[in-house]
Amino acid sequence: MNVRPALPADIPRLLALIRRYWDFEGIQGFNALRVELVLKQLLAEAALGAAWVAEDAEELLGYAIVVHVLSVEHQGLMAEIDEFFVLPEARSRGIGGELLKTLEASLARHGYVRLQLQLARTNATARAFYASRGYAPREGYELLDKRLVPRT
Repeated sequence: MNVRPALPADIPRLLALIRRYWDFEGIQGFNALRVELVLKQLLAEAALGAAWVAEDAEELLGYAIVVHVLSVEHQGLMAEIDEFFVLPEARSRGIGGELLKTLEASLARHGYVRLQLQLARTNATARAFYASRGYAPREGYELLDKRLVPRT
């Protein structure tokens, strides 16, 4: 198993994984063309974020996407895990841990000071996975959001 930065050539296979992730999480509105355009932009503009893939024998088993934020409060660059997914049939083989370790090391090497993520309240398996790697709720805070533009 190999974890490496995603390349534009990975986009067709990444789209299939992203669709599986969205189905798994119950995320509505998957539009393959729109997601493809966003992935192309992400991979072309390093300032926006980065993506990694886990592969075995040229088959993608998982992926992670992070987006970048400059934070005055945290006095430096932060990243947020936007999507993180390992195929259900490939879980419990260390793939998720290797993906997370690789992206954390890459971000740290590039001077990022914080990594955060959003997690479904009911996803106990993911919560345990992240907790075992040092992630915890930020005391006294919760995420609020608002859609600014409708999906097209």
